[in-house]
Parts: sequence; C-alpha cells; structure tokens
Amino acid sequence: MMQEADTKQEGKPLILSQELGLLFLMLPIASAFAALETGVFFWKAGVAGGGIFVLCLFFCHSFARYKDVLWVMLAFGFSIGGDWFLSNKGENVLFFAAGIGLFFFAHLGYLGYALINGRLHRLATLLVLASYLLFFFFCLYPAIGSKLLLVSAFVYLLVSCVSFGASLGLQLPGASKWLYVFGIGMILLSDTMIAFHEFLHYKEWNQLILPTYYLAQISVTLSLLVRKGGSLREEGRERGEDADMTQDEYDRAG
Repeated sequence: MMQEADTKQEGKPLILSQELGLLFLMLPIASAFAALETGVFFWKAGVAGGGIFVLCLFFCHSFARYKDVLWVMLAFGFSIGGDWFLSNKGENVLFFAAGIGLFFFAHLGYLGYALINGRLHRLATLLVLASYLLFFFFCLYPAIGSKLLLVSAFVYLLVSCVSFGASLGLQLPGASKWLYVFGIGMILLSDTMIAFHEFLHYKEWNQLILPTYYLAQISVTLSLLVRKGGSLREEGRERGEDADMTQDEYDRAG
C-alpha cells in the first residue's frame, strides 16, 4: 500500500502555489520600474518577457489543459517586437507602421484568449467601436499625412476595440476576468494617449503612456495566475483523491 502511494506521489506533476506566483510576478514589476527609470529597451522588454517566463513556469506542466495561455504568451512576444520598432523608429514611417503591425498581432493574441474563454460582448464592443471611430474620423484622419500610417492606425483601432469587447465577454471567475479586462483597458488607454502624442501633438499625458502599458501587461499576467490558482484546489482535490490522500495531506505534499 505504501509503495503504491509513493508511486502515485511520484507521478504527481509539480504544482506551484499562487503565493509563489505572486512572488515571481516581481520580475516584470521590477523590469517596469527599471524601464521607467532608465528607458533601456532591455528593461522594457523585460515586462512582457518576465510575463512569458512566469507563465511558462506556472503552466509548463499543464499546457495540455491550458493551451489558451499560449495566445497571451504570443501577444507578449509580439509586444516586445512592437516595442523595439517604436523605440527605434525616430522619423522612420516604416518602423512606426511595423510597430503598429506587431501590436496588431499582439491584440489578436489577447482576442484569441478571450474568445476561447468566453464570447464577444456585442453591446460594449459597438459602444467602444463607435466612440473610437468618431475619434478616428474627426481627429486622427485629418492629422495623419501618411496613407500607410492611416491604414495601420485604422486597422489597429478596430482590433483594439474588438479585443476590449471580447475581454468583457470572458466567462472566468470574477478576479481573473476583471484583471484581464483592466489589462486590456489599460492597453487601449495607453494607445489612445500615444495617438494624442504622435498625431495630435498633445503631450500632457506623455508621462502616463508607459506606466499604463506596463500595468496592462502585469495585470494580464496576474489574471492568468489567479485563474491557475483558482484551479489548484480543484486539481489538488482530484489528485489527492486519486492517491488516497486527504486534501490537507495533498496540500502539504504539494
């Protein structure tokens, strides 16, 4: 009986606690503060890169069940590429458009995760989309001289609004959902302030662009950790029962 229990114990995958996840979340948080202080691209990339690392660490033993997490990891990866192009664009329109394009694919990643775990919130999407289309045609359209940037900005605006609407349609437990909604909302807000800065030359909100962007990525990462943490007890209960262990015994062993 003891040998059988030991065998089942060895077969149990490593499950990291939610508390440890919050500790590892300090990596992207520290990168965000370093990026704001130094402006060095390594630290800028470290916010999304740290999110990828934390998600890999906490989902690596359960990707078969949480394949949707890969969509967020891809979104972070595209965001790093977009950050590089925008950080180095200078007056280069092609670099600016390439950055917008990579952030477009990042939003597809966020959108994919949201749709896998819910559905599009149609009313919210229509309201947000209508508001931003008015902003685009009355404010941005007259101000953007490059056709390439005009098309890039318009397409990016569409996917951003749909991504936010999809986040509101998430069917996940409360904290996990609303952290994700907050994160996507912060991306939308940051992008709006970038549009004011780049196209309308309004600079009053410049100091908020990067903090809101980094807060968005950290919030999305935290959302996924909270979701995983909420599943730990259920997974532990199932595995504990399979190994003829009580929940307390399983928790101590985990």
